[in-house]
Amino acid sequence: MHVVMLPWSAFGHIIPFFQLSIAIAKAGIRVSLVSTPRNIQRLPKPPPNLSSLIKFVELPFPIMEDRKVLPEGAEATVDIPFEKIQYLKVAFDLLQQPFKQYVAETSPDWIIVDFFPYWVTEISWEYGVPFVYFSVFSASTIAFVGPPYSLVGDGRMRFRPSSESLTSSPEWITFPSSVALKDFEAKALYSEFFANDVSGASTAARYAKIINSCQAVAVRSCVEYEGEYLNLLGNLMGKPVIPRSMYTRSADLPDYPQGDGAACGRLNH
Repeated sequence: MHVVMLPWSAFGHIIPFFQLSIAIAKAGIRVSLVSTPRNIQRLPKPPPNLSSLIKFVELPFPIMEDRKVLPEGAEATVDIPFEKIQYLKVAFDLLQQPFKQYVAETSPDWIIVDFFPYWVTEISWEYGVPFVYFSVFSASTIAFVGPPYSLVGDGRMRFRPSSESLTSSPEWITFPSSVALKDFEAKALYSEFFANDVSGASTAARYAKIINSCQAVAVRSCVEYEGEYLNLLGNLMGKPVIPRSMYTRSADLPDYPQGDGAACGRLNH
């Protein structure tokens, strides 16, 4: 069996995908972790006993039409100020064709993706390869964000009409929960998550398409810690939800780039 993994270009996402690739390889499954060269170069080496099962695949970082929008060598969010991230999204979308070619050439059994590359849905359909959405966020976080119908179109206008809707527990969380954002966090996340940027698509629209099209959702969580939220997610998403134990930094992993902060990562309960 062969699994291809495609994380968003942020080390707060790439590292959990790398850790998941190790867990999958321990089951004897071949894993190809796809990113751009400089991101791959900054990853730790796989454990020696799994090196034959884990392959790093470097897709050339796309050349932007306006080369001034991103600094030379900037391939991850840690390399750029916040206001430049929208241009990194544009560059990441340009990976669609080379990633499609890689899938066509290798015919993987499964694809595991992040929230960002919504164009994987078409690649999955064209080549008949099922895919899983892997959330690097906790079950409580993605339950709070809500089901796909609450994020776009009329559903968004009903459930998320303003940043204020992010400051209290949503109606679909039917058990006691204090998961919510502070006012200043809500304002920042709302504009970042729901507004279209220079890439032409909002993060909410990307995420909703991924959730609607995937065959299952894997969550960086465990039943012992977030059992109620995991049960809720199965109903909200309408598909299998697979908990993947919370990761801890392994002593044999070297330091990796930091700086991937986002309001949704600061949700507390």
